[in-house]
Amino acid sequence: MTLKKTPLHGRHQALEARLVDFAGFEMPVLYKGILEEHAAVRNEVGVFDVSHMGEMTVKGPQALEFLEYLVPNNVSRLDTYQVLYTCMCYPDGGTVDDLLIYKMLDHYLLVINAGNTDKDVEWIQQQAANFDVEAKNVGAEFSQLALQGPKADEVLSKIVDTDLASLKYFWSQEVELFGEKVLVSRTGYTGENGFEIYGSPEFGVKLWDVLMDAGVHPIGLGARDSLRFEACLSLYGHELERDISPVEAGLGWTVKDKPNNYIAKDILLEQKQNPPRHLIGLKMLDPGVARQGYPVIHGGQEIGFITSGMKAPALDSFLALALVNQDVEVGATVQVEIRGAHKQMECIKMPFYKRS
Repeated sequence: MTLKKTPLHGRHQALEARLVDFAGFEMPVLYKGILEEHAAVRNEVGVFDVSHMGEMTVKGPQALEFLEYLVPNNVSRLDTYQVLYTCMCYPDGGTVDDLLIYKMLDHYLLVINAGNTDKDVEWIQQQAANFDVEAKNVGAEFSQLALQGPKADEVLSKIVDTDLASLKYFWSQEVELFGEKVLVSRTGYTGENGFEIYGSPEFGVKLWDVLMDAGVHPIGLGARDSLRFEACLSLYGHELERDISPVEAGLGWTVKDKPNNYIAKDILLEQKQNPPRHLIGLKMLDPGVARQGYPVIHGGQEIGFITSGMKAPALDSFLALALVNQDVEVGATVQVEIRGAHKQMECIKMPFYKRS
C-alpha cells in the first residue's frame, strides 16, 4: 500500500525524522527523541504537523438540526467561531469517534481523527441523508499545524499581526497571514497552552519554515501521545472505541439532556445515571509497565483493563489509565497482570499533569 503524505513530508525528511505508517500516512514519530520533544512542549514551545487530520464542512438549511442529532453535546449553544468538543455514537452508545465542531460564518467545520476519516465521512454522510444539508469531505484542502507550549503565544504574536493573547479556550479566529485568510483556534491536545492553525497546503509549508526559523521545536507523534497521556486526554482506539461510550471514557460532560432526539440518547443518559464502567488513573508500585489490554485485578477479581500505559516523562513515573467496572478509591491498591505476574498499582487522581 502506498502511504499518503502531508504537504510537509519533505520538511520531515529534511529534518531526518523517523517516519512511520500512521493512519495510512507516512508521519514523523520523532525527530531527535520523544523525551526531548516532550520536554520542549512542557517547557518551551513545539509544533506538530497534524495535516493528516480529517476535515468536513456541514452547511445547508438544516445544518444545526443535523448536528444536534449527530452528537450528544449541545451544538446550538455555539456562537460564531466557538469550538465544541464532542463524540459521535452508534445507536448502542459505542463511540464512532471524537471530534471538534467549529461554528463558522455560514457553515460548520468538523475536525475528525486521521485513523477514522474514511469511516467518519461515511457515517456522517449516511446520517445526513435524512436532512437538508451538504456534508463534504474537504480534508485535502487543508494543512493543520499545532503550536503547543508555554511560549506559544509569544511565538505566534511575532508572526500574526493580530492580538491572539485574548483568544479564549475553545474559540477560533480568522486572520490574514502570508496573504491568505487562515483559521486559528485555541484547543490543544497536550495539556499545554497553544494554537491550531488551519490553512491551505502551501500555507502550512510556509508557516512551518517560519516556525523553524524562529527556533520552535518540531514534535513527532511519539511525544504527542505521551503529552496527551499525562493530561489524561482520550485517544480513539484506547479510551474511546466501538464498544466504549463517551460516558465510560469520562466524557459524560459531553452528553447533554437536550430537548431534541439524538443518536443513542436514552442509552447515554441512562449511563450517566448508572455508568457500567469508568476510567481510573493508576501508578505502578512494582517494577513494570502496564500496557494497553492488560487485565486489572481487585479483590481477586478481574475488574477491567488498561487502556493506555507508559512512563510519564514530566512526572518520572510509570502510569496508566484503566477502564473498570467497580468503584476504586484514590489511594486504593489494585493489581495489573503483566506476563502472568500480578504487579501492584495505586489508584491516583486524574489528570496526571495539569499546567500551572
